[in-house]
Formats: sequence, C-alpha cells, structure tokens
Amino acid sequence: MTEELVLKLGGKAGQGVESSGAGFARALARGGLSVFGSQDYMSRIRGGHNFYVVRASRRPLYAPTERIHLLLAFDEESVHLHAGEVLPGGGVIYDETLPVDADTIRSRGAEALPLPLNRIAEETGGSRIMSNTAALAAAAGIVGYGLEYLESVIRDNFKKKGDRITDANLKVAETAYKEASRRYGAIFPWKLEAATPLGKSPYVLINGNQALALGALAGGCRFISAYPMTPASSIFEWMIDHADQYGIVTKQCEDELAAILMAIGAAHMGARAMTATSGGGFSLMVEALGMAGMMEVPVVIALAQRPGPSTGMPTRTEQGDLLFALHASQGDFPRIVLAPGTAEEAFLMGARAFNLAEKYQLPVIILTDAFLANSVKTLERSKLSVSKVEIDRGELVSEEELDRMTDRYARYKLTASGISPRALPGHPKAVYLANSDEHTEFGNFEDEDAENRVRMHEKRMRKLDTARTEMREPLVYGSAEPAMTLVCWGSSYGPVREAVEQLNARGVAANLVHFCDLWPLSPERVKAVLAGFAQSGSRLVLVEGNITGQFGRLLRAETGISLEDRVLRYDGRPLTATYIVEKLLGLMPAAISRDGGLGERVEGGNRVA
Repeated sequence: MTEELVLKLGGKAGQGVESSGAGFARALARGGLSVFGSQDYMSRIRGGHNFYVVRASRRPLYAPTERIHLLLAFDEESVHLHAGEVLPGGGVIYDETLPVDADTIRSRGAEALPLPLNRIAEETGGSRIMSNTAALAAAAGIVGYGLEYLESVIRDNFKKKGDRITDANLKVAETAYKEASRRYGAIFPWKLEAATPLGKSPYVLINGNQALALGALAGGCRFISAYPMTPASSIFEWMIDHADQYGIVTKQCEDELAAILMAIGAAHMGARAMTATSGGGFSLMVEALGMAGMMEVPVVIALAQRPGPSTGMPTRTEQGDLLFALHASQGDFPRIVLAPGTAEEAFLMGARAFNLAEKYQLPVIILTDAFLANSVKTLERSKLSVSKVEIDRGELVSEEELDRMTDRYARYKLTASGISPRALPGHPKAVYLANSDEHTEFGNFEDEDAENRVRMHEKRMRKLDTARTEMREPLVYGSAEPAMTLVCWGSSYGPVREAVEQLNARGVAANLVHFCDLWPLSPERVKAVLAGFAQSGSRLVLVEGNITGQFGRLLRAETGISLEDRVLRYDGRPLTATYIVEKLLGLMPAAISRDGGLGERVEGGNRVA
C-alpha cells in the first residue's frame, strides 16, 4: 500500500468538480484516512477551468501538494493543463470519447486510462449526468479503495432525491468500479487501503469556515448578520442552516455597514454577536468598527481575506489585510486580532474570540482567508467537542449586584485594567448613554473636555496592556537546533510545516515559528523567541501570502527585528511546501543543496561552511 495518494479532478465550472472532489474526500475520510482537500475555481457560474485536489494518507496532512498520482479529467483542457503534474507511473482517467491524444499523455510520463464513463452512466443509470459518479468509482477501482465507502457517500448525497436516483447511481458506481479495476487495476502502481471499517472512522471532514462557525456556536454566538461576500459567505450559510436547531438569529442585510451595525446592536444588548465579510465588505464597516471601539461593545468580525484592492480576485486567496485590520477606522482604540492556522484552531478561535471580546469589551477580528476557508481537512471528532470550550463573559454585572447598588451606575468607570463593569440594558439601574462621541464614565457628552478626553482615552487603551498578558505564545515546531527558522502566521502554518519537514528530511535543520495571536503583540516575548534562534545561528526567513511582507513590517515595528530573507506569494494561489522549498533554493542556494543537504549555515549572522 502507498503511504500517500493524491488525486486531482479538473473540469469546467458547472461540471461538478467541487462536489465530486468533496464526495471523494468524504469517502476517504470514512475509511479512517487523513485527508486534505483544496479547490481552485474561477469567479463564474459556468465555464472557466476549475480543479480539486484530494490528498489521503495514514499520516497527518496539512497542505495541498503540486505533484499527483491520478488525474480525473472531465474535459480535454484538464488533460493539457495537468497531465504534466502526474508522477511517472501515474495515470489520467478520462472518458474515451474525449478528443485526447493518449501518446501526448504518455510522453509526459503518465499512463492514459480512457474509460466508457458516459456510456456506463447512460446504459446503467439511464442518464449521462451520472458520469461523475462513474468517474469517482473508476478512480476508487484503479487504486483498489473499497467501494463501500464511496457507496455510503452516494446514499447520503442522493437520499433526498429518492430510492430510484440513489439506486441508479449505486449501479453506475459498481459497474465503473469493476470495469476500471479490470482494465487498469493491475498496472497502476499505487494502491490505497482504508484504515478503519466503514462507520468506525475517528475523523470528521471539515473546512475552515465550517470549523469557525461551529466554534462560534459552541462559544455561545446566537446572532449573526452579514451581506454575502466570498470567501466569508459559507460562515453565514452554515449559521443559517443550523439557526432553527440552535436558536441562532441570522440577518441577511442590504450591505456590510448594516451588517456590522446590527451585530453591534445585538452585542450591546448582551447577545454574543458576530458578522462575517471579506476585505471589500470590511472596508465599508470601518466607521462602525470605530463606534464599537468607542462604545466598548464586544463584537466579533470574521474577515476572510482575498486578493485586493477593490474586487481583486474574488475566489483566490491572500494574506493581504493584516495591517488594514490592525489600523481600520479613525483614531486609536483597542482591538484584538487573531488568525487561525488550521481548521482546529478556527474552531477554538471561533469560541475564544467571544470570550476575549466580552472580557476586554472591544472588537475582535478573526483573520482567515480563502485557502483556509475552503480547504477541507480531517479532524478527530474529539477535537471539535463543546467540552473544549469555556465561556468567560468577563466583568458582567448581575441583576442581584445591580439591585444592591446605591451609587449611580458608571458604564465606563475608570479602572486600572481599563475594563469597566458591564451591565446589560434592561435593569432599571443599568441606564446610561451608549455614546459614540467621547464621553464621561456615565456616557455623557462633556463638551469635548480635554481632561476627560485624556482620562477616557487612556482608560480604553489600558485594555491592550491587560490583554497582552493573555495573548498566546507563537508555536515552535521542527529542529531544536535549526540552521533556518521560517516565521509565519495564520493559514500559512500547514504549508510551512510541511516545508520544514521536507527540509529536515533533506538534512537541512529547520523549524518554524507560527503566530495566531497577532495583536496585541508582546514585544519582549516575541523577541525572546526570534532573537534566541538568530543568536544561536539560525537564519530567519519570513513566509507569508502578500507582496509587502506585512507581518514582517509589524514585527519590525514592535520588536526591532527585521526579517530580510522572505518567501512571499501573491498570485492568488495558496502556499505549498514545494513552492516554499523552491523559493528557498533560489534565495539561499549555498545554504541548501538541491540534492538534499546543508551547504553552509549561519552563526551569529555570518555564513560559515
């Protein structure tokens, strides 16, 4: 059995590439395999080339890869575009009626694997529309993966359409599976075996947006307002799908300004509330974001990044909104910025964001992106348990405390921590002005009094010093004595982790430092980590998905550490381990030999052989 198998499905928008890829990924996950699935699609409903990559292994997977074992081509263009990515000995499955030159495929080192997919669909199932079912079953047959796992997905997918459609697809799958296995099973070198019987897999397959929404629900979110915008829309859609079951209020608004204002209003009244958008929508939210900062309202904003400026590339990915999130809206006010690196972290941060928002009474921004939002990954069900979530509502004044109160309630009371006791509206004594102008402890407007401005401004900003102690340390992974340290944040974690593993396997001692709590940073703690590696001889390399190295700029501003060596990607595609290692080869060819091994290393800032 092979340690890992990679399947790529390619075709036009409207041909079912995404649904087919997701279905095959679910079948693999149901066999107890670790699965990572990623998609690439254009911003159009029909036409334009799309593809979906599914990796499966018994070891944990964290990122997409660029070489494949099997290409499932739904159209001729997919063969021309991707046949060169197939590993020697791999194959290209396509319908035998496609005008594809088998010799061209063989010239690229792959095997041509034509099959009568359309004919099987028509003759066995009664409709050519079932040819995708035939194609997936053919792939399973060629690699020897148990048909029962795919059959379970077919039953789930078509049960709403009735027994006739379900049974027809099952027959198509069985016929295609047997025909593909008979023709090509013996010659295809890579075989894939399930790790667990059907129904015994410890895994659930989930994407980043689903995990974030599930975490928000577990963390007590009961209100979400949004205007749909790729790639954040599926957060809102997940909440809508589960609204009736869990009592979530969902509001689709006329625009993003209305969305954040509704969320602020709900949070002000005591609901755990959020909104979700992308960079263009967040641009419309910034004045209201400042209002939340002035009114000290605990609202959560999920900002799913895509390339900009303006409409940019709606279905692609980028880490380009970090500095925007840190500085959005006029003036200075405290906020917290988080960036999950995996679906598991998205789940945990979806809940933790509400604790931080209410504890510090400020906006919390969760930075995700199209790559993390749309990629699917297997997680153990236990890692998505509500038992992992704790609810902390911070300095919340109870009704009993309000009943006993003799002094006038001061919503914005001056405190050493900057956090004022918060009473929810509704109690007769919890009356104050929620003022977006500068105000007193009681919310009153004081004719722009200078001394009051200083007191209240400093009070709010003290929250950052208090929150800084709670921000999590960066994760360190890899060699304990590295010659190279890759510094990254957010969704770049998975690709960078796999790059570090590849480098170490080649004899290059490497590790990574990954940040998910981005603001407020603790300069002393960050310097202790990064300067420690640099002083021990490790070369620091910044890896992120934007053109200017935004996180590197933040690190330099806060710590004085300048990361001059950089691997940046800004073509709208996700980072991969192959991309990172190839860029490192170009960046420091003397440090990494192409045949694997360390050419030289760095000590005290000086390169030595």
